[in-house]
Amino acid sequence: MGVVVLASGAFVPAAAHAVPNQAVSATRDSAQNSVQKATIFFERTTATKCPLTFKIHGSFEGIPADRRLIQYRLVGTEEWKAIKAPADHGGSFTAVLETLDWDRETGKTSVQIELKQPDGLVSNTLYYFECGWPGGEETFGATAEDIALTSSGGPLAELVADAYLDSVQAASGAEAALVGRHGFFTGLNAGPVTYQELWDTQPAGLAVDVNAVTVAQLKKVLAAPNPKGWVLTPSASLRYTLEGGAVTEMTLNGVPVTDDQVIKVAANYVLVAGDLGYPKWEGSTTVYRGGPDDRGALASYIVKNSPVKAPLGDRVTIR
Repeated sequence: MGVVVLASGAFVPAAAHAVPNQAVSATRDSAQNSVQKATIFFERTTATKCPLTFKIHGSFEGIPADRRLIQYRLVGTEEWKAIKAPADHGGSFTAVLETLDWDRETGKTSVQIELKQPDGLVSNTLYYFECGWPGGEETFGATAEDIALTSSGGPLAELVADAYLDSVQAASGAEAALVGRHGFFTGLNAGPVTYQELWDTQPAGLAVDVNAVTVAQLKKVLAAPNPKGWVLTPSASLRYTLEGGAVTEMTLNGVPVTDDQVIKVAANYVLVAGDLGYPKWEGSTTVYRGGPDDRGALASYIVKNSPVKAPLGDRVTIR
């Protein structure tokens, strides 16, 4: 798949969003020969938090059969660029759109693209906060209700796990995510979400990685609560039951798993290394280290799905 870059572009400042706090990758009725959906996702190519080099992948759906040229620009810039889909695109196409460099001098926190077509289709917004701080008045979508943090993590931890998975799934093939209760200090109140709330939720700013692990290995990790009795919270795709110090049931996307099955799981490196009182993920292999920081992942997820409802807090059953 070829990428034709017409010219280099500037970065999009957080305060310069032409369409702030866009909801889910925009889908709308449009004129004939228009792309129906545009989604962008993140791939970090440097190990450090900042300076940062990362790729923006664009995924386009509902492409008319006779359309190949897709023109786009970074929101907040004037310059249009173009990519050419293959003749047999079948209505969808994915390609690298941009490679961007951010540091503390640029102070960038977000990126979004707009398509050059009659409806001005825009993508979801991606956030990364380790190289810059958002403006004091900026908010990041909204919650439809309070999202509580409980002694075991509860709805807030489930929301964060869902955000982890969403941030890396397209680039890595991750199937589930796990988070620990450690590091969370408060839930989210109903209404607009501020950066302070994102910070209070997970101030460490850890990158989201993906590891492959067998179900048998994963069960050993899940069966060992940390010294405070906290268990690991999964994304909506994964559910498990703890009984008598062992995982007795587990499903992935509603289907029972087998012990020799390999699952790609998103988590931060501190959790995987066993530094939060949980066991180290022995035997796991690194699949992907290109994810965003955890606060950026959460902000991107809330804006994309705003207004966000509280998960039920029922993904782990303890008997």
